[in-house]
Amino acid sequence: MTEPSSNAATRKNRTKPGWKYCHPLVKEDTNTIVCNYCGKITNGGIMRAKEHLVGKLGNVASCKKTPPDVIEKLKGYIANKKSGITYSSTSSGNMPNIRDFEFGEPIGCDESEDEFEDSCNAIALAAKTKAGLSFNLIKLKCFENMVVAIGQYGPHLPIPSYHDIRVSLLKKEVEYTENLMKGYREQWIGEKLFELLDAIMEKVGEENVVQVVIDNGSNYVSASKLLEDKRKHIYWTPCAAHYIDLMLEDTGKLPLIRKRIRRTINLVGFIYAHSGTLSLLKNYTNKRELVKHAITRFVTSYLTLEMLHKEKSNITKMFISDEWILNKLSKEPKGQETTKLVFMPSFWNSVVYTLKVMAPFVKVLRLVDDERKPAMGYIYEAMNKAKETIIKSFNNNESKYKEVFAIIAKRWNCQLHRSLHAAAHFLNPEFFYDNIDLEFDFKVTNGLFDCIKKLVPQFDVQQKILTELHLYKIDVEHFGSKILSYALSWYCSILVANIHSIKRNRLEHKRLHDLVFVKYNQQLKQRYNARDEIDPISLNDIDLRNE
Repeated sequence: MTEPSSNAATRKNRTKPGWKYCHPLVKEDTNTIVCNYCGKITNGGIMRAKEHLVGKLGNVASCKKTPPDVIEKLKGYIANKKSGITYSSTSSGNMPNIRDFEFGEPIGCDESEDEFEDSCNAIALAAKTKAGLSFNLIKLKCFENMVVAIGQYGPHLPIPSYHDIRVSLLKKEVEYTENLMKGYREQWIGEKLFELLDAIMEKVGEENVVQVVIDNGSNYVSASKLLEDKRKHIYWTPCAAHYIDLMLEDTGKLPLIRKRIRRTINLVGFIYAHSGTLSLLKNYTNKRELVKHAITRFVTSYLTLEMLHKEKSNITKMFISDEWILNKLSKEPKGQETTKLVFMPSFWNSVVYTLKVMAPFVKVLRLVDDERKPAMGYIYEAMNKAKETIIKSFNNNESKYKEVFAIIAKRWNCQLHRSLHAAAHFLNPEFFYDNIDLEFDFKVTNGLFDCIKKLVPQFDVQQKILTELHLYKIDVEHFGSKILSYALSWYCSILVANIHSIKRNRLEHKRLHDLVFVKYNQQLKQRYNARDEIDPISLNDIDLRNE
């Protein structure tokens, strides 16, 4: 049968067999094609037109007039293309071959498939060279996945913007990597911290260390437990200052206190937000500031409440003064709301309540956070005094402080308290000789005996310490020997220093951190998953340089 002629078939740059049997609807448009046999118009390029010609079901209606010999030719061509070309010689076989996916011809592509493939490779190489990327890129599984995904999407895949790559997509990769690390982070960091602490202990000498004070994070706790398992005769304790601050934080979350702190912030914020009101405040307070910055947010809140209470009379005078009444801010909604708050008795009553609850905590925090002298021998007594102060402040009305004491019990009894605190309390002469019943406090004495057993495993030395303790109890002059002197000087700690970064663009620093985090942790995860697949003796998987 004679084949219809086609102007497109004579074009030099259309060498694919399909162009013999169809032609473009518009001269330069190779996406919209007309069948030479039935005149049907198809969209999707030459591949879709060939599917129409051979009668492939699913994507396009088949042509009823295509000669059998033409159908056989086109089917053979398509089959050869599929079986004769593979994407990557290094493919593991798990990823589908990109040539198994059939896509429409890209708009405006007048080249043969082989020529088009060469052009794509040339573009990829040019992009790689201009971006300064490593040739190792082609070996990465993720690069293969990327190419296959682009092929699956087909034409018109939107290119991600510069912002997408740097912000939103990077954020998703960080979240993905975080999920990968959930089961490993604590173990990894804990083991490394243990190695660091153990090396320091080896250098200092285990016999010279009684206590290791460390951060309260779960990875630090894990490291400390490993250290205690190896070094049987030392104690690790969480940072007391941090736990006292957590008590303040938990107390600040109680509904009544949280509401008053928020109102106080609004009041002080309004005054400090306007130069006129701030100047007026300083006139009435003799230039004393309401805001006093402290080491933590909750101590800052307490100090601000304390100053507000001290300056209550001056603040009320300020808000009834002629200067304030004539100020235009006094007529605005926020100004009127602030004035109403200042003259609200319930507000000042709640300020007093909050101060009664928080003041003992702040005093304990100042004690344990003092770097000039060790506070180990005072923490136990300080916590007891704090609770007694709160009870007296509310005249033994338990309903006023019940929730606060639950917070103390949670943080102190369950997390912070150690036998070492009780032993140090017992061996502090300032408290022991002032309390004749202390030796009958079983919580304290049990803590003391636990410490003796842990720190001094030799039975004969334990007996000598108990003899010395008897002399200590009856206040015999010159009772102190080297053994008890050792006990009285128990406090020794290893401090973990804070890491301070150099001043720089914080956003760029965070982005750099995210990139490093994603790259190396995903790579570690990949290596972990492949640990049973890679021959440990083989050098083929080793890159001399990760460019």
